[in-house]
Amino acid sequence: MANKSNKSDYSADQITVLEGLEPVRKRPGMYIGGTGAEGLHHLVWEVIDNAIDEALAGYATEVTVTLLEDGGVRVADNGRGIPTDTHPKTGKSTVETVLTVLHAGGKFGGGGYKVSGGLHGVGVSVVNALSAKLIIRVYRDGKAFEQTYALGAPINELKVTGKSDQTGTDITFYPDPSIFKETTTFSYETIIDRLRHAAYLTKGIRTTLINEADQLKYSFYFEGGIQSYVKHLNIGKEVIDEDIFYVDKTIEDAQVEIAMQYSENFTETIKTFANNVLNPDGGTHLTGFRAALTRVINDYARKQGLLKEKEENLSGEDTREGLTAIILVKLPDPQFEGQTKNKLGNPEVRGYVESVLSEYLNYYLEEHPAIARKIIGKALLSARARKAARAARENIIRKGILDGASMPGKLADCSSKDPMSSELFLVEGDSAGGSAKSGRDSRNQAILPLRGKVLNVERARLDKMLANNEILSLIKALGVGIEESFDISGLRYGRVIIMTDADVDGAHISTLLMTFFFRFMRPVIDGAHLYLAKPPLYELVRQGRKESVYAYSDEELNQILERETKARQDSGKEQEDGKDERFRKAGFVEMKRYKGLGEMDAEQLFDTTMDPKKRVLIKVRVEDAEKADAIFNKLMGTEVELRKSFIQSRAKFVKDLDV
Repeated sequence: MANKSNKSDYSADQITVLEGLEPVRKRPGMYIGGTGAEGLHHLVWEVIDNAIDEALAGYATEVTVTLLEDGGVRVADNGRGIPTDTHPKTGKSTVETVLTVLHAGGKFGGGGYKVSGGLHGVGVSVVNALSAKLIIRVYRDGKAFEQTYALGAPINELKVTGKSDQTGTDITFYPDPSIFKETTTFSYETIIDRLRHAAYLTKGIRTTLINEADQLKYSFYFEGGIQSYVKHLNIGKEVIDEDIFYVDKTIEDAQVEIAMQYSENFTETIKTFANNVLNPDGGTHLTGFRAALTRVINDYARKQGLLKEKEENLSGEDTREGLTAIILVKLPDPQFEGQTKNKLGNPEVRGYVESVLSEYLNYYLEEHPAIARKIIGKALLSARARKAARAARENIIRKGILDGASMPGKLADCSSKDPMSSELFLVEGDSAGGSAKSGRDSRNQAILPLRGKVLNVERARLDKMLANNEILSLIKALGVGIEESFDISGLRYGRVIIMTDADVDGAHISTLLMTFFFRFMRPVIDGAHLYLAKPPLYELVRQGRKESVYAYSDEELNQILERETKARQDSGKEQEDGKDERFRKAGFVEMKRYKGLGEMDAEQLFDTTMDPKKRVLIKVRVEDAEKADAIFNKLMGTEVELRKSFIQSRAKFVKDLDV
């Protein structure tokens, strides 16, 4: 439970003022990274971070976010409440000072917080500056206070609205649509993921999200903290041992907390946090972790004779294969690269993490020899596979198989040499490939037919991938290389379009290809280069004319029939009778349900699925890498029961299934 006995220690004297507020509205991107959906949600993160800081300081146990029906967001905590007395330097209430002056907060001077995740007092004032309206309510000293702002400026004084036996801060804000022109609508899923992370990273805190529009409510509380987080990330994976390595140690004025566990997977998942803020680009804490892990495992392997004298050391990549780890550091003055805190820069943190992990991982391996042997055995297998992959890659390079001058024989390339105007269609089967080659615009559309179902890379290392002809042809055609030789600047096509049949097998092939891109060519997805083609499901032939109308879903089919029927009724045309009465009423004499691309001739395939003026493309995006990782693991991994459960839970949503 939170310790609230020292509320008197948090007062106006601990709020330090550094500079004014006006630049925020002129250059919002400097403070929140942009004004799109990511920047919009960054406003919520700043208010949540302030609430989490109260929990880190030991004063709050609950943080609740409410998505209001009128488009606003309310973030409330049960911490101490922002001080309400007059600030000695500004002459204004401390609440108003914090909300209207940049760099005014309890995170300077050492009195308010020992560690914090917010933007050093910038955050809440930035939120205020970029909100059309903000209402703050503070509960402390037996009273309830309230103040309202518009575009960052107060429209009334902070006033007492009544008595209260609770403590905490409650902020409601409405993003300014003149700043956030793309959208002012918040994502329930995005915020719920953030609150889940916050609960994992802060022991003893309950986070809750309420959506007023549909009365949804979700709460998170994890007694195990980051150990629970590792367990969550490894759901569906075959772990080497159920035991999770964990250490929590204070060194100097910083706290280092690490949890890790190995699985039989080939990929590593390491997430780094500083003061509960995710650092997707890592930083000094990740550098220290990697250095200690590699050294300790090699030293132990040598000591136990698992690594022979003449054998070379295991690489860092080998020691991390199949590893899931959370690294959380808490420190008084985090130094981040960039305002959005993607990378931690404090040089001393590397030494802290390296020292803590070295000491405690040594103890762990000594005390758990069976687990230690499994970990090192997996690393040795990885090393052998890495050498085999290197030999296969060198052999391929030596033979010139990946050279741009030697494209796959079945690739029908385009004549354009401009990657940004060129497209590569990955087509299922030779039949559809033939139609696509005949019907394409050869100036900028290339076709690569893929025979059968490509290799499931979720269950394969690189050496096995390089022995697969379909995967090899794909790597070669794209021109970006693979793993160490991967270079996105070599991408030969601005759009890579997966074009498969609209059936179960087609969906499976699409999933296999997306797994490949997600695991080995993620920058192709992140650069918005990967798409799914959407072929039509139905062809409707008009009465009396050789003209067809195409429907891409059952919903669209119904809409077309209803629209055409109404149009004929309005025009007074007679209705036809017959076994296909519904279609004839709409003016059609035939309906064809496509099961494969090969059923269309070249002209139809281009007209419906490849013509840039008419086609429907679905852009492949990764909005939540953690969730995407879990789904690929469930669908493509080794755990049959997990995949079965995933399919059964979603079977009721399938309307029309061709088997």
